Amino acid sequence: MTMSKRGSRFTQQWRMAWRETLILLREFRNPVLIFSFAILGLGIIYHFIARQAGEPLGSLPEAIYLMLTLAFLQPSGNFPHNSILQIFYFLMPVIGVFTLAQGLAEFGVMIFNRRARSKEWEMAVASTLSKHTVLVGLGHLGYRVVEELHAMQENVVVIEIDPAADTVSMVRALRIPVIQDDATRPATLEAAGISRARTIILATQNDSLNLQIALKARSLNQDIKVVIRIFDADFARSLQEQFGFTALSATGLAAPVFAAAATGADVTNPISVEGKQLSLARLTISPASILAGKTIGFVEDNYHLNIILLRHDHQSEMHPTDGALLSAGDTLAVLGGPDPLNHLLHDND
Repeated sequence: MTMSKRGSRFTQQWRMAWRETLILLREFRNPVLIFSFAILGLGIIYHFIARQAGEPLGSLPEAIYLMLTLAFLQPSGNFPHNSILQIFYFLMPVIGVFTLAQGLAEFGVMIFNRRARSKEWEMAVASTLSKHTVLVGLGHLGYRVVEELHAMQENVVVIEIDPAADTVSMVRALRIPVIQDDATRPATLEAAGISRARTIILATQNDSLNLQIALKARSLNQDIKVVIRIFDADFARSLQEQFGFTALSATGLAAPVFAAAATGADVTNPISVEGKQLSLARLTISPASILAGKTIGFVEDNYHLNIILLRHDHQSEMHPTDGALLSAGDTLAVLGGPDPLNHLLHDND
């Protein structure tokens, strides 16, 4: 693994950890808010009563600070003579134990014990994502697609109805949320952030189920890109013509094709040539792409693939020369293996 890949993986892991910490803070905001309001409110009340009882403190901030120290059994002042004020010295430690201390204890358990996280936690993680991919069906194909997307540093939310699936634990080890629910329910799709998602991949082994979920996803997000697994090749072509879905048949199916399709590129099913899997991909150079300004020769040498067509300013050139420069908006037809194509598509995104 190169240093740049290690750096990007470290950055991705850091972002995941930061995102999960923010979710944990949100999950336990109620105990923190209760504790804060108790400190402020009781501090004001104590300040008022102390003045009436003839045992005033120096200022209101001092009264609030006294409540804070009392909550942690560290009083900063002398024990009062007034019986009402004495109650505060016994009340505040109780509030401290049953609000902040309990909340912090649960916070620590949740941050170090991922198994304690529930379905609501997975939904909370999904709620932080946007322009992500929702994958339905965590079978053999679904798991391989998740691996490919994760390697491409794409954000993914998985929906899997079978809680006993062996792949669930492996996907969660990648810090990818898995919502265990029925994807035919609109509420489940909404929990996965379908309205903010860029792509949905239907990878179950049931054609009618895949189509049903695809249509519901499109009704919830008209702009979402649909990549659907269909076993019948003729049916797949029909869906692509009628609905604009990227429908891939089971014949010659490969996970990298699904993963690449989710990024917005057109990729053919792979063919085997001398034992190597090769696909043809069509992509458009994006305005923010690092490929803009590079030459054809640079791309072919660094990504180990072949560019067989370049379309620039509405002019197409077959087998462009190595010195031809790429610009935003150019269209390329590229032939290569799954890994080089995925690398190229990721860098162009």
